[in-house]
Amino acid sequence: MAKINITVQQTNSENIVKFVANSFLTQTKSYEFNNVDDAKVSPIAQQLFHLPFVKTIYISQNFIAIEKFPFDLTQINWNDVQEDVSETIKEYLNSGEKVILETIVSERNTNKIPITIYAESTPNPEVMKFVANRSLANDMYEFKTSDEAIHAPLAFELFNFPFVKEIFISANYVSVTKQSNVEWQDFANELREFIRSFIESGKDILNDEILQTKEIATTSYENRDFTEIEKEIISILNEYVKPAVEADGGNIAFDSYDQQTKTVKVILQGACSGCPSSTVTLKNGIEAMLSEMLKGKVEIVEAING
Repeated sequence: MAKINITVQQTNSENIVKFVANSFLTQTKSYEFNNVDDAKVSPIAQQLFHLPFVKTIYISQNFIAIEKFPFDLTQINWNDVQEDVSETIKEYLNSGEKVILETIVSERNTNKIPITIYAESTPNPEVMKFVANRSLANDMYEFKTSDEAIHAPLAFELFNFPFVKEIFISANYVSVTKQSNVEWQDFANELREFIRSFIESGKDILNDEILQTKEIATTSYENRDFTEIEKEIISILNEYVKPAVEADGGNIAFDSYDQQTKTVKVILQGACSGCPSSTVTLKNGIEAMLSEMLKGKVEIVEAING
């Protein structure tokens, strides 16, 4: 078994730090614990609650997030303790002990809520969004071929359907792009039932190996030396554009900025990629917004993939 490593990530809250593993700790379920008794299903959470500054613990997919009590109550800063906490979590995970005791969870959930999936149309007529009543992924994953989905079992199996062209998984939904020669009414219900059955069976949505690829890509992006204007563009996209795009089953990401031509290039994913209305959205929405908020610095916004 490969050694599990932990990366410390800051969050928007000064009291919450994420300890991200290069291995999935849980798949489609997330957990929140408010005290040691509440955490009986998680030995690592119980262990962490013995630290006097721990207020709340969240466990979801490949990370453990810890909220500490405010500084004025504990006189403890995360910078002083986060490396020790990281080491504690790493040692536990590499011991092979369970993060969540499934037997206790099963006993508590004898009347568990069944998996439901509903299909939702998107602005892109070629893309349908299949929404689940539970979390599927804490990040965004796009697959254009079955080879790309080799470490994503749900996406890999969906590519067995001849009418499936591309797949995008994020939060609690799967966006599926169909082949242009078929109609949704011919197979949408079949696809919805397949996704429901797959999740209900308890199969993994994503494998650990996909985290390595994601980590490399994220690290490469984060290590880019962005200029001040690029940071402003990214901030505007994240705050004003990304939430609406995600609601439509897609994603937008900053690619580059040309100061000479005052051109911003973005990457569109999921339902937004290849969408007939994306040009209108780029020009009348995103381009107008960036031009207004960054006067004289941005004039053109282009999508490099749709």
